[in-house]
Amino acid sequence: MSSGTPPFAQALATASPPLVLDGGLSNQLKAAGHDLSDALWSARLLDERPEAVVEAHRAYYAAGADVVITASYQATFEGFAARGTDRARAAGLMTLSVELAREAARRSGAARPLWVAASAGPYGAMLADGSEYRGRYGLTVAELERFHRPRLEVLAAARPDVLALETVPDTDEAAALLRAVRGLGVPAWLSYTVAGGRTRAGQLLEEAFGLAARAEEIVAVGVNCCAPADVEHAVAVAARVTGKPVVAYPNSGESWDAAARRWTGPSAFDAGLVRGWRAAGARLIGGCCRVGPGAITQVAGALT
Repeated sequence: MSSGTPPFAQALATASPPLVLDGGLSNQLKAAGHDLSDALWSARLLDERPEAVVEAHRAYYAAGADVVITASYQATFEGFAARGTDRARAAGLMTLSVELAREAARRSGAARPLWVAASAGPYGAMLADGSEYRGRYGLTVAELERFHRPRLEVLAAARPDVLALETVPDTDEAAALLRAVRGLGVPAWLSYTVAGGRTRAGQLLEEAFGLAARAEEIVAVGVNCCAPADVEHAVAVAARVTGKPVVAYPNSGESWDAAARRWTGPSAFDAGLVRGWRAAGARLIGGCCRVGPGAITQVAGALT
């Protein structure tokens, strides 16, 4: 591997066992008693309760996570503006999301290397209406690129180890994100949300992952915020199509009710499944919504 390869990419490619990712930040904040009913979700606490974000990250590092994802999933200029936050302050809060994760790593006292992934959620996350699970917003690739690029510039300037382009529902948004990360100087992973062997918008996974196969900025591809049962097939396709390391972090298997803003149905997350994901090619494994520190400790144990 060349000396110019980003440190995170080197770690991801060579780690044995695979790196462990954190779980859902929002459910850890809720467990600590914080109200996340606002459209900004956990990003609101960047402004109001930053220490709570640090403690939530620390809980995952303590649980065995090597990588945590920042509280910037729903942090956008448009979303902050809707709450009266000006552009300069919004950029400062996005930067703070990375700094808080770094602070959590410092306080953890862990001897192993710890990494920070700066989250960039899909356009649908800003809408806060569940459309990230449908995609096809009626925007062009160019319009989506213009939405994503400014906040990616801010997050990249904060120098995370990697950008997490996550919960992407369709190939149009993936194409926009691949254009938006060019030249930022920070590696990224591209992670789709999938259902039944296709993207949420219904595209074939071969097509979806194929978009990232030759993108130099993308050091890993994968899936997140999907049912655990959909992971293994998607991981195998991603590994085969791209030849890149694969990330896998499904939700609990519950369903999101956008109108009621709550999760419904039973949990299906089983740490025993991660061995199959690893065998299929996953190099970074954790959980998404409704997967807490206890489950991440189980994931770390299953991988070792």
